[in-house]
Amino acid sequence: MSSPKPAKRDDNVRALFTIDEQERIAAAIGQAEKSTSGEIVAVVARESGSYLYVPLLWASLVALLVPWPLIFFTWMPVQTIFLIQLAVFLGLLIALLPQPVRLSLVPRSVKRARAHRHAVEQFLAQSLHTTEGRTGVLVFVSVAERYAEVLADTGIAAKVPASTWQEVVDRLTTRIGEGRAADGFIEAIHGVGGHLAAHFPPGSADPNELPNKLIVLD
Repeated sequence: MSSPKPAKRDDNVRALFTIDEQERIAAAIGQAEKSTSGEIVAVVARESGSYLYVPLLWASLVALLVPWPLIFFTWMPVQTIFLIQLAVFLGLLIALLPQPVRLSLVPRSVKRARAHRHAVEQFLAQSLHTTEGRTGVLVFVSVAERYAEVLADTGIAAKVPASTWQEVVDRLTTRIGEGRAADGFIEAIHGVGGHLAAHFPPGSADPNELPNKLIVLD
C-alpha cells in the first residue's frame, strides 16, 4: 500500500501509514461511533502467513528429481551427483525465498483461507466478541494476500445481512488499488458506521469499550 505523504512515520508500524494517516483513521472511528452503540476496530496486517514451507517444498521436490537422469544417462560419480542435488536445492531455495516469489507459488484459495483465519483471530484478539450487545465490527486488511474483510458480531449479523459488508469491502479494495489506503479505511469505517447507526443507535450509557486507532500488525 503506497502512501501519498512522505516523512515522519511511527517505527512500530513500519511505514505502512504515516502518523497523520493513522490519526485520520482514528478520528474516523471516533466520529462513526458517536452515532451508534456499536464498536469498530480497524486492523491491517502485513501478511497472514509466512508460507516459508512453499520454497522449501518446491526446492525439495526438484532436488529429489535431479539425480535420476544423471544416474541413468551419465557416468557421474555418486558424490558429484549429490553435490549437484545439494546445489540445486540451495539455489532454488534462495531463489524462491523472496516474499513476492513465495506468494506467487501459493494458491489463491490457500491465501484467502489463511487471511480469513487471521481476521477471525484478530476479531477475538481485539475483544470484539466481548462488547455489550455483541455489536463489534472488524475492518481487516491483509496486505500480502491482497485480502480485505468486514467481520460483524452476532448482534449485528442478526440485523445486517453479510452481503451488505461486501459493498464496503469493494470500495476499500478499490481505494487500496488506487494507492489511497488511508482513504479506503476511512470510507469503510464511515460505511460500517452508517449501517450500525441505522440499527444500533447510541444508548444513554454508551461507553467506548475498545480503542479508536488503526492497529498495524508486523
